[in-house]
Amino acid sequence: MALTRFERFLGRLLRAVVWMLFAAFKLFAPQQRHGVSRLPPITNPLLLLSAMQLARKIRRKEVTSVEVVQAYIDRIQEVNPLINAMVKDRFSAALQEAAQIDKLIEEETGGEEVLEDRLPLLGVPITVKEAFALQGMPNSTGLLTRRDLVSGVDAPSVALLKRAGAIPLGVTNCSELCMWLESHNHLYGITNNPYDFERIAGGSSGGEGSILGAGASVIGVGSDIGGSIRIPCFFNGIFGHKPSTGIVSNDGQYPPASGLQMGFLCTGPMCRYAEDLIPMLSIMGGPNANKLSLSAEVDLKKLRFFSVPHNGGSHLVSPVDAQLLQAQKMVIRRLEADLGVKVQELFIPQLKYSFQIWGTMMASPGKDGKPPTTFAELMSEGGKKIWPVWELFKWLLGFSSHTIAAIGLALVELFQSSHPSPFVLQQKESLQQELEELLGTDGVLLYPSHPQISPKHHHPIFTPFNFCYTGIFNILGLPVTQCPLGLSEEGLPLGVQIVTGKLQDRLSLATALYLEKAIGGWREPGKTTAKP
Repeated sequence: MALTRFERFLGRLLRAVVWMLFAAFKLFAPQQRHGVSRLPPITNPLLLLSAMQLARKIRRKEVTSVEVVQAYIDRIQEVNPLINAMVKDRFSAALQEAAQIDKLIEEETGGEEVLEDRLPLLGVPITVKEAFALQGMPNSTGLLTRRDLVSGVDAPSVALLKRAGAIPLGVTNCSELCMWLESHNHLYGITNNPYDFERIAGGSSGGEGSILGAGASVIGVGSDIGGSIRIPCFFNGIFGHKPSTGIVSNDGQYPPASGLQMGFLCTGPMCRYAEDLIPMLSIMGGPNANKLSLSAEVDLKKLRFFSVPHNGGSHLVSPVDAQLLQAQKMVIRRLEADLGVKVQELFIPQLKYSFQIWGTMMASPGKDGKPPTTFAELMSEGGKKIWPVWELFKWLLGFSSHTIAAIGLALVELFQSSHPSPFVLQQKESLQQELEELLGTDGVLLYPSHPQISPKHHHPIFTPFNFCYTGIFNILGLPVTQCPLGLSEEGLPLGVQIVTGKLQDRLSLATALYLEKAIGGWREPGKTTAKP
């Protein structure tokens, strides 16, 4: 659907205002300084193996769990001062647990098959987003009033991974209260992108994305209510999966969802290698994973493929970067050449209203009629009530304990209508029906992960609606796999979202496995040269 002349004018005006505001912001924002321009290269070959390969080598006694855990500890200590991704470690405890696992393997008499079936991740290190409860670790979600809170239990998804033999190394940074595109808070500071320290790692699972992209972790746990798994995976060049709604438990993370948001929040795996996605999802989903038939074989040649290059030209959202459009076209060419399929390009007009749909549904009351907890109320947790306008004034004077992004979200709530727009609700229902009918049980949709390649620090403050490329699929409840597609001219990750019908997660996961082999998957940042 073509844009009207007025909509094109609004788009140009908004982009001009954004760049002027960003230029002014940079004059006052603190500048980061780094002694080096890029990460040191990986030298230990253990860091270049998938979690499944590591688990296999540990079971076969080709390498010890202690050696693997120590290799990752060394890498974290090498790169974390540059990216600020891990905010609290448990290295000593992890090494003790690894030693116990090595002893268990030595004493096991049932053979490798018994260990693989019972403990598929035995001895493999893992990292966890700080918003999740991990026993003995902080669970502040970047809120200063929760700085002394230490988890006494594990979140269910984390507990299942530990039960499968995974060894947590520590927790990683996130945005304040997990509702922003950049992982920045006044408790832990700002996380850098491993490909370019002046750029964002994404949010809210940005610390997890950064530590994985830097080759300092192999698998991790993230959560996603508007793209918080997929955006960091995109910006950091790794794989991630937002499962079908209701498969993986969301319990044990802060803040908890409320209102209708409980149906939009998803917990899922993040990793450097596509082959780790299905095993992780199988473990994290527990008995619910059976609904996905993840072990069923997928014949990609029998699937129907679609591609949507952009959301229809909403004037609220940046245009899709030309390099991302070219990367998506490259995927289409490979699919058609290698599989003999025909990828149909579509334009879906309702996607133009993705932000309005996401905002309306997120603010809607739950089935009990109660409205969701406001962002200002969440910011007030454990302290005095937050008044957004007063907090903004304090921030301008340098006295606020909250980030400008969090304050801005609280301010936006003051102007939100409590009465959903019938037009927006109609667009949501129409889009839901169209996509569910289009995808069915054998459809795969390619869609941009974000309109921009990883932006500079703080830039999302001036392009706040760009997340709607991911957020719309939380509202629709569709599973999505984020897949890396090589690097841009600046040495920054490219990528694409792979969307399928409800409970058809295995189709997007199988497509990601194929694309990893066809295009190359994760690229080590220490070997790239990003332009300033």
